[in-house]
Amino acid sequence: MKTADTAKTGAKKAPAKKAPTKQAQSRGKAVPAKSNAAEGLRELFVDSLKDIYWAEKALTKALPKMAKNASSENLITAINDHLAVTQEQVARLEQVFEILGVKASAKKCEAMEGLIKEGESIMEETELGPVRDAGIIAGSQKIEHYEIASYGTLAAFALTLNEEEAAKLLQQTLEEEKQADTILTEAAYNTINFDASEEEESQEQ
Repeated sequence: MKTADTAKTGAKKAPAKKAPTKQAQSRGKAVPAKSNAAEGLRELFVDSLKDIYWAEKALTKALPKMAKNASSENLITAINDHLAVTQEQVARLEQVFEILGVKASAKKCEAMEGLIKEGESIMEETELGPVRDAGIIAGSQKIEHYEIASYGTLAAFALTLNEEEAAKLLQQTLEEEKQADTILTEAAYNTINFDASEEEESQEQ
């Protein structure tokens, strides 16, 4: 016969509810995922490839407009050279899709669309000449920095997924984007920005 004490000790206790951690409290409500959201790294990788594929194609249309609005021969040459490189990068991305066994398709890149629109706005707000050239370089470098970040991430994803051939192609594009950024920096600091500064000073006198 069980005493009251043994009955109490033998009774199962209901599990205590865990209080939410401070991290969970500070995090707040998570952003709900779309029905077609990526569930694995490979899906995210492919989705990101589609994003940069759209971005590069959009850039092939934007670069000729930049060249037409530039006045420095060095800058015009740099833009046209990068246009040819960008067209090769589009073809290289198509190779990456092929390696992965995925059809090459583009997904609208909101970031690149915004950067291109900002570049167009800069051209509208500056007079043709050194000042507009400086603005074109500033807008172009923002694009290059976005691409450097994108290709760096994509190359890392490819390596993580053991897609070494794809990683090499993406790394090649990454190096080209870094080189383009260096060329723009040299153009800005060596001539164009100084010319723009001198033009402003002459107007103030």
